[in-house]
Amino acid sequence: SSGINAEWPLRPGDEGIGKVIDTLRLKGMMDNTVLLFTSDNGAYRFGSNYPLRGGKWSHLEGGVRAVSFVHSPLLEKSGYTNTNLHHVTDWYATFQKLAGDNPEKHSKPQLPIDGVDIWRSINNNESCRDEILYELRDPSKRLDSAGRNGLDNFKKYPINLKTFEAKFRKVEHKFSYDAQDFFVIRWKNWKLLVGTGIMLQGWTSESGQRDEYKQFLSYEGKMHPWSIVSGTFLFDLSTDVREEHNVADKYPDMVMKLLDKKQGYLDKMKTVEERNFSNKGKVDGVWKPWVEL
Repeated sequence: SSGINAEWPLRPGDEGIGKVIDTLRLKGMMDNTVLLFTSDNGAYRFGSNYPLRGGKWSHLEGGVRAVSFVHSPLLEKSGYTNTNLHHVTDWYATFQKLAGDNPEKHSKPQLPIDGVDIWRSINNNESCRDEILYELRDPSKRLDSAGRNGLDNFKKYPINLKTFEAKFRKVEHKFSYDAQDFFVIRWKNWKLLVGTGIMLQGWTSESGQRDEYKQFLSYEGKMHPWSIVSGTFLFDLSTDVREEHNVADKYPDMVMKLLDKKQGYLDKMKTVEERNFSNKGKVDGVWKPWVEL
């Protein structure tokens, strides 16, 4: 069989983490340590995100909702499941404060960070944020390696609202990510996906079988791994965590409320050159910041 044995990638991690914990205990440091184990995204083709919709690369819950655990003697509340809204960038802000760093006291101005300190959430189950910007793509904010605005590429390679099949992706389909123009945001229990070039996926089966995971309903009504679509999708995750019901038409006021947040994010965005096509950020073979902030 060509199946993957999950033990293979996990065993070295378990052994390595065990050695770190043993050393912390030996040095008397464990009582002042916070251990975090987290995933960056949902499973792709070799795992199950059941009962959630979608997987890696999508903005659906199966792609963006990940599991993690925190262990520390410093926790006031433990042994519970925390369902508050967190973003992976929050860990930096949280550890920064836990380590005693106060950015506001630095002699030089510090660049703003995206994350928020979520220690109150982890420690006492208090909500620390109610909004996450998953992604905002705007062709006017992107340049290619020749300095051309993404809007030019949008015209040259417009979004093709067909199923993103492998043969399309590798050979026939000239697709520019500059042509994507969409906004995805979560506010409290609401999630909005709106624009052109949104990736939609289907649901993993309860058994998590690979062949069944591939059965996504495409833009054209056929069964394919995923589809690139255009439209407005609103989900109420408090009653529809599987994202089965698009309620954009039912709650137009909520759509407009979330769309109003888009301009605030756009105002903060800078026009950047795509790193994948840029040589500005490569110094001695190493990628370094290539945008002047």
